[in-house]
Amino acid sequence: MKEHMENKIRKSIGDAVQKLIDISAVGEVAHAQRAGEPMPSTEKLKIFVEKVRQIIFPGYFGPINFHPTSFHYHMGVLVDEVFHLLSEQLLAGLCFVCDKEFNSDLESRKAESESCASKFIAALPRLREVLITDVEAAYLGDPAATSRSEVIFCYPAIRAISSYRIANALHKFGIPLIPRIITEMAHSETGIDIHPEATIGPYFAIDHGTGIVIGSTTIIGSNVKLYQGVTLGAKSFSLDESGNPVKGIPRHPIVEDNVVVYSNASILGRITIGHDSVIGGNIWITNDLPPYSKIVQNKAKSAEFIFGAGI
Repeated sequence: MKEHMENKIRKSIGDAVQKLIDISAVGEVAHAQRAGEPMPSTEKLKIFVEKVRQIIFPGYFGPINFHPTSFHYHMGVLVDEVFHLLSEQLLAGLCFVCDKEFNSDLESRKAESESCASKFIAALPRLREVLITDVEAAYLGDPAATSRSEVIFCYPAIRAISSYRIANALHKFGIPLIPRIITEMAHSETGIDIHPEATIGPYFAIDHGTGIVIGSTTIIGSNVKLYQGVTLGAKSFSLDESGNPVKGIPRHPIVEDNVVVYSNASILGRITIGHDSVIGGNIWITNDLPPYSKIVQNKAKSAEFIFGAGI
């Protein structure tokens, strides 16, 4: 009886293995890794992002010594580490989407990854300048913030925004996959989902942040503030003749300068929210709004639309 049961278990496991190795059933969920091909590493990318934060905000993260006599040395070592980490991961990203024979194209892809890594290093001073504006917007826009140091150390929004800005810089260099991994790691950590392709201006503030979604073709101007639960999403998708979504078309909102969007508002489709507007909480918007608009919920739970509110 025991032997019969063991044979039955072995057969069941064997049948499952045969089904699992059936190539026709695997389809798109399997990645055929070529010999010698590096794979992206979330662990190494996490280290990369943390080291970039050490560069952007020296003295706040990691062991970097901010003493004037040794700062130059420590920064040089850190930048060199970032360059090599990033070059490796960019190569992995390029190889992951490569349909050609890996070995025949390895050297050119190594050169491309190193070139992009050097461009990213060159962009770090500008990246710092923009992130300083984000810290400033968070500090000035939150009465509970006691210092800019508190904002840098504690606010999940700064972690999410810094990850986005790092990923967005890499996306601009045409790097596949790696930018999305970076923003999704931040999404998992903070609950803030910002697509690396989105365009976001300086002085960007997120208050609380959990549940925020910013789609890939979203354009956000300068000095915009979002509260928790805000969605800047797509209203619908154009389909091709096979019924699949058409990729790459603008389908997310344009939010102009000096706009505030309160919690759980949903702004959907390729519409424009005019500058200096205020969107109240729990509002659903699918049409353009002119500048200086104000939309709030009245007591009957319907939207009240006020033009030229002079906020």
